Amino acid sequence: MANRYQYDYLVLGSGIAGLWFSLGVADHARVAIITKKEAAESNTNYAQGGIAGVWDKNDSVDSHIQDTLIAGAGLCDESTVRDVVIEGPREIQALIELGASFTKSAGKLHLGMEAGHAHPRILHAKDATGREVERVLLDKVLNHPNITVYDYHYTVDLITDHHLGQYVTRLRTDVNCYGAYVLDEQSEIVHTFLSKVTVLATGGSCAVYQHTTNPSIATGDGVAMAYRAKARVANMEFVQFHPTALYQGNLHQGRAFLISEAVRGYGGILLNKGGEAFMKQYDSRAELAPRDIVARAIDDQLKHRGEDHVYLDVSHLSASKTEEAFPYIVRTCRQMGVDPIKEPIPVVPAAHYQCGGVQTDSRAQTSIMGLLAIGEVAYTGLHGANRLASNSLLEALVFSRRAIQIAPHLAVDRTFQKSVPDWDSSGTQRPREWVLISHNREELQRTMWNYVGIVRSDLRLARALRRTQLVFDEVEEFYHRTRISSQLCELRNLIAVSYLIIRSAQMRRESRGLHYTLDYPEKRSRECRPSIV
Repeated sequence: MANRYQYDYLVLGSGIAGLWFSLGVADHARVAIITKKEAAESNTNYAQGGIAGVWDKNDSVDSHIQDTLIAGAGLCDESTVRDVVIEGPREIQALIELGASFTKSAGKLHLGMEAGHAHPRILHAKDATGREVERVLLDKVLNHPNITVYDYHYTVDLITDHHLGQYVTRLRTDVNCYGAYVLDEQSEIVHTFLSKVTVLATGGSCAVYQHTTNPSIATGDGVAMAYRAKARVANMEFVQFHPTALYQGNLHQGRAFLISEAVRGYGGILLNKGGEAFMKQYDSRAELAPRDIVARAIDDQLKHRGEDHVYLDVSHLSASKTEEAFPYIVRTCRQMGVDPIKEPIPVVPAAHYQCGGVQTDSRAQTSIMGLLAIGEVAYTGLHGANRLASNSLLEALVFSRRAIQIAPHLAVDRTFQKSVPDWDSSGTQRPREWVLISHNREELQRTMWNYVGIVRSDLRLARALRRTQLVFDEVEEFYHRTRISSQLCELRNLIAVSYLIIRSAQMRRESRGLHYTLDYPEKRSRECRPSIV
């Protein structure tokens, strides 16, 4: 039997953003966290690199700002960048005081160097920073009396004025969010969760690609739900491909193992199969160039040489220091048949980070009243056309704090909308052909990988749009006659995200940051703006 729940704050997602927000508001309110797998399963948990921040006397706020703006290729919001860089260290310190343990050297926090940064400024817990952050936050959340975590619950859709019979468009400025419909995956019942403030912290969407460093849950649920609810979405064409994922014989389907940016900052050299260090042909910063440049350089090498991977070599560096700095990477590579101490690591690019997302203002508010967005799901203006390494956890902390500050002011003026109807599943039946879901998901991922990847063109994008439309039509017909399942909802969301990426890419008739197209290889000289759909 379906239930109706009421919480002051409904948080969708259990990564660093959702957990940080929940802890910040829970002392004076009731909070529900909805997470579709175990609470620890999130992009945060897989983040190897670290958190960027200005800690060293030889570094400066202006330098970090400048590095971020350069990486963002003219599309960053400069005021957002400045605020995040200035406010970030305070949030990191709060995280440390909560119990997060970062790597130290000679009694001081060890600051790593990563591509695009002018100074070492990356705080890290060896090569498993995300796991350490998630451990600390999740422990506090699970022991807080005002927070209830609903794991293995899947958010189907946001509840808005549309569900009260109103006509909702993206042009309306008075649309409200009242909570969400949530599927209990064990009972297969959709419950109604009403809230005063709903927070999207659902992470990214890179599972839309055949090869990604993200876990399979990164299906763009928050972006797709917000788009269906008529919120504004921005800059979805900018998908960051991590240059160095472990190559495993044409990459196994699913999550590819990431070889952290920090390995190149540590002194790793990229080599083609001929043993040539090729990065200086593409950028004077060589291995320390931003990710978009490195990923395109590798893609160019592979296409011109007809090869399937390049190498990242650290075998010339100290074996003991490499094992000390990257124990998780070394151990995992060995388990997969490669010993980084003795031989180069075979690598290829893989989809890694969604730089666009649900558009917010400086206080994490979306264009829908009562709906906030934080973390990778949000577009705040920080990343622009390309994310600077290790700025994502920083953004999550800062904008979660801003959401914490604004949320009580929003909640005090809002009441639970009790006239919201329950979920209606009448007329639907259990699916008999689950294979349709898996096949359509694989077809969609291959289409996105082949036509909407590192290098694009008008022809490729048009082809991708046609194929996506065919999958959309088939899945929508299936959706309306079938009982709800998380697999079906994920596929529906992946299709929506694919459409947003393709249409945003078609709108941007230039090459900028992570969006490179053969038909418009140059950057426009005039002022550029976000792509808003």
